[in-house]
Amino acid sequence: MTNFSERFSRRKFIVTAGASAVGSVLLKGCLGNPPEPTAAGGADAGGGGAVPVATSAVAVANEKRVEGIETTKVTLGYIPIVESAPLIIAQEKGFFAKYGMTEVTVAKQANWGSARDNVEIGSAGGGIDGGQWQMPMPYMISKGLITKNNTQIPMYVLAQLNTQGNGIAIAAKHQGKGLGLKLEQAAQDYIKGLAKAGTPFKAAYTFPKANQDLWIRYWLAANGINPDTDVSLLTVPAAQTVANMKTGTMDGFSTGDPWPLRIVKENIGFMSALTSEIWKGHPEEYLAIRGDWVDKHPKATEALLAGIIEAQQWCDKPENRAELVAIVSGKSFFDVSPAVLTPPYEGKYVMGDGKPDISDIKMGPLYWNDGVGNVSYPYKSHDLWFITESVRWGFLPAKTLADNKTVIDKVNREDIWKKAAQLAGVAAAEIPSSTSRGVEKFFDGKEFNPDKPEDYLKSLAIKKA
Repeated sequence: MTNFSERFSRRKFIVTAGASAVGSVLLKGCLGNPPEPTAAGGADAGGGGAVPVATSAVAVANEKRVEGIETTKVTLGYIPIVESAPLIIAQEKGFFAKYGMTEVTVAKQANWGSARDNVEIGSAGGGIDGGQWQMPMPYMISKGLITKNNTQIPMYVLAQLNTQGNGIAIAAKHQGKGLGLKLEQAAQDYIKGLAKAGTPFKAAYTFPKANQDLWIRYWLAANGINPDTDVSLLTVPAAQTVANMKTGTMDGFSTGDPWPLRIVKENIGFMSALTSEIWKGHPEEYLAIRGDWVDKHPKATEALLAGIIEAQQWCDKPENRAELVAIVSGKSFFDVSPAVLTPPYEGKYVMGDGKPDISDIKMGPLYWNDGVGNVSYPYKSHDLWFITESVRWGFLPAKTLADNKTVIDKVNREDIWKKAAQLAGVAAAEIPSSTSRGVEKFFDGKEFNPDKPEDYLKSLAIKKA
């Protein structure tokens, strides 16, 4: 497996002043190219501070500042996919400023490797304090498993940003082979036959050993395909998806909206499955911040989280989706046509390859209510699933499961989320009383009982552990 992200240089990240109210790093095409100067004054030659963000009219009208707040400044990184919407909306709609966080910078990252590099150096060194992450990246960074010189940088998981909004796309040349949610024997034989012929099915994701890697591994293994021997897995940044599918260098891709829609619309491929079909209401990406920043700024952390919680509630309302698309599609953020974001935000997916289209807003990205639990609350049981899957594929040692409570308690700070939810005025009934969402069910009939993770692991036919 090629670790694409490791090939990027560990350069210092530069904050620029964007055309919107936010200071954003405008990375050309999000392909890992260096930032370019902007009309507002260009890249900061010192590699330093962000332009303060003005308090919006929304914040002034509903001001709810936190007494004794330690700082008003923080830098959060994001990847331009639908998972990052709460961070962008909290900034653009004034929810951060409402609670006194008037100097929040949301900074576009070239890729997950760059985000990892930037959180290592922190905002004091020109990087970021935290932001949007695939799980279990915050755990791997805390353990020093994916950092330079294996340096351990304690991270705190503070909220889940969204659920769903991902899919598995297949190149058009594989149409008619039965590559859907469930693979019949003929489809399994087809994929395995490619490997035997010396032309293995190449499936990609955006960062190894994290969400999108785990989604495609689960789908393959549930269908009798061993992801480590029957296919070839590789890492490719999300923004290179379309190009790689066009050139035929990739057979499949596990990624987030809006990329799957573009692949179908441009007749490059089709959708085999949405992750909402694989695991309805599944945990997706998270807000995590350096532990040292949170420990130094507890009140600011609560204020920041309260703003994000309000943004998630706003994002989840169907009547706000058109404005959401208008904001995040802009050049300062995703820089894509609103036309490719509108359908997934309406829950409308053209699947292709003869599959029926999907039209259900509950099957697309959700930010607050998925009908199962609270989307924003970081359930420890979900962290345990990611750890269990990491053990399954040999990404973490088996002994990690025996010590899972200690491991999770060090990183997951659901206690801070609850304080922030109260600050944001969330009704008591919407604040989970348990750190477990209970038994989780998957499309292949498997169940994950967080009280018995070892039993789940034993029930899986294809695994390394």
